[in-house]
Amino acid sequence: MDNELKKNLEKIAGTIRGLAMDGVQKANSGHPGLPLGCAEIGAYLYGSFLKHNPKDSTWINRDRFVLSAGHGSMLLYSCLHLSGFKLPLEELRAFRQLHSHTPGHPEKGDTDGVETTTGPLGQGIGHAAGMALGIKMLQARFNTESHQIFTSKVVALAGDGCLMEGVSAEVASLASHLKLDNLILIWDDNKVTLDGPLKDCDSEDTKKRFEAYGFDVYQVDGSDFDALDAVFSKVRANQTRPVLIAARTIIGKGSPHKQGTSKAHGEPLGPEELIATKEALGLPLEDFYVPQAVTAYFEKKLVQDAALEEAWDKDYALWRASNPDLAKTFDQMQQQKIPENLEEILRALKMKSPLAGRSAANEVINAVSPLLPQLIGGSADLSGSDKTMMKDSGLVSSDSFIGRNIKYGIREFGMATMACGLSATGMFLPYIGTFLTFSDYMRNAIRLACLMRLPVIYQFTHDSIFLGEDGPTHQPVEHYAALRAIPRLHFIRPADNNEVKMAWFSALKYHGPTALALSRQNLPDISGTDVPYSEGVGRGGYIVKKEERKPDFTFFATGSELSLAMNVMLELEKRGKSVRVVSMPCFAIFDKQSDAYKQSVIGGDLGTRVAVEAGVSFGWHKYIGLEGIAICQDTFGASAPASALAKEFGFTVDAILERLLG
Repeated sequence: MDNELKKNLEKIAGTIRGLAMDGVQKANSGHPGLPLGCAEIGAYLYGSFLKHNPKDSTWINRDRFVLSAGHGSMLLYSCLHLSGFKLPLEELRAFRQLHSHTPGHPEKGDTDGVETTTGPLGQGIGHAAGMALGIKMLQARFNTESHQIFTSKVVALAGDGCLMEGVSAEVASLASHLKLDNLILIWDDNKVTLDGPLKDCDSEDTKKRFEAYGFDVYQVDGSDFDALDAVFSKVRANQTRPVLIAARTIIGKGSPHKQGTSKAHGEPLGPEELIATKEALGLPLEDFYVPQAVTAYFEKKLVQDAALEEAWDKDYALWRASNPDLAKTFDQMQQQKIPENLEEILRALKMKSPLAGRSAANEVINAVSPLLPQLIGGSADLSGSDKTMMKDSGLVSSDSFIGRNIKYGIREFGMATMACGLSATGMFLPYIGTFLTFSDYMRNAIRLACLMRLPVIYQFTHDSIFLGEDGPTHQPVEHYAALRAIPRLHFIRPADNNEVKMAWFSALKYHGPTALALSRQNLPDISGTDVPYSEGVGRGGYIVKKEERKPDFTFFATGSELSLAMNVMLELEKRGKSVRVVSMPCFAIFDKQSDAYKQSVIGGDLGTRVAVEAGVSFGWHKYIGLEGIAICQDTFGASAPASALAKEFGFTVDAILERLLG
């Protein structure tokens, strides 16, 4: 490495350490250990390696950096500030404070230059792998012999905690299977966890583990710029598969009494130790000090960074002129456009009835996929059961990334994290599928998608005890309530073909994640659901059967139980009762409606209110009231045919009539 560059990077590393210590100390909260230990890595990446343009943080061909070990966020914030992103020094002073752009863990959308929300350990590795996979798919679609539009790398920094979390194994296994030659994982190998020395809880050979996956593995001194440059330059020039760089570091480096120990991990150094650390490192004692030499270095580098994008812009313009059809597809994907007449197309789609919700969804997928190049699908080894396969699109493989179907294998959590990364590229709308009960494996990844408002669609099938003989291990019961509880997630449980069409339409329109709960068993079409989106599913809840006079009973139902409620209604009307039936496919959408609309659907004296749903009753009483009757599944199911389960647990017309009339 050039001596002048090395001297500049050393100054940058020192500045990162000073800013990180000061930010954590001022907040009296945070994790100084990682920034102190990885300062050279941050300085090298942002001062030399990454090809990006901080003045245009959304440049589509930028290298992406993911801090999977998100507790070390002051490392990232310091690098972003110094390298010229829109993160002024005042924001570093406001670290972890209300409404600042420097939250405790990095959050996409809050901070310019932050690629993804991280913190729950290991998930950043999945996000990075998803981004890398997305870039490979974009290369296959858009790169030509004359113009290489997509050439970027994805770099993730992970700690021992990230690598001990099981999701890292799922993701690394698939990333290697796909030979993602644009993914670089840096392991902050500092031998310390929050609770103490790593040896207290772990003795695996991590390097051999990743070699077994199929990674190229390198060992490096994380504080040696020459060593870092030698490895990264080699990888930049000739990467053929994913890379793990095991970077030996010292947590809390420079702290006289805390370096190399867990005391440097999760608390400020303290005023006296901070001064002692700065003195030991030869840093100025001034708070939040940035040397003029560091500022000047990055000012010069910003010109070079802008020139990178300008050169790309010229090549991109030539590519567009030479490939107008590809350019049109590129624009549709980047703008996430859907056809203006998509609702009309879906409502006109003919389907047989009765039909399982999962099968109806597959017909929708295959109807819309030719119209939506941004749509990519995948399944956790269940595409034949959850019906996620796009029939006219091939499989993604290490030999060809042109397909649109991804086989994630039996890796639900990893699949969900990679879907976040695919969505975070800004060019894809991913949907992923598995059985609803396995959403438990994915929940934390779904939560991060909601935090980031990422458009991801979850096609969950086998949505109730009525999947039958597989029994209670596979029969979701509490899952409706659990998923409904996540802010920003649209959990939609459609009742028939009409609602499945509009549920998918809702998911394609929504700028955030949607979970679709779809039946294994056939469902009949229901009179009253064949209405425009704005009058039905788009309202979250709506009347499918209007009463003739003041209602004696009002039924609220979702999914397969809506047809049951309709059948009970017919029997009650034979007995002279007046009945209203409300379909409630999505609580979250309904709760966003105007008070006037909600009052028109569920307000006033509606007689006895009855919820019918094959899930726990939790959440229903806000609609049916404390006196309402919840015909729900508040126990686990059983292994038996669906008809036997319906009788056993009271989901039959006769059983419900008995509950209501005695």
